[in-house]
Amino acid sequence: MALWQRFWQLGSAIWAVVCVLSAATILAFSEAEAAKAVQPLVLAVAVPALAYGVLWLAFRLRRK
Repeated sequence: MALWQRFWQLGSAIWAVVCVLSAATILAFSEAEAAKAVQPLVLAVAVPALAYGVLWLAFRLRRK
């Protein structure tokens, strides 16, 4: 596994934990606005996936 992939995994894990904690806080303290908790959960998946795609493409183009 390449070094950038290891750093991506670390960053993604930290990002996901922060997003899940944010969603849990919204659910715990804002009973009427539970729909707001969906956005951090979507971002917990979308941002690391987008970052992986960009990094993969950048290193792929740099290699050629």
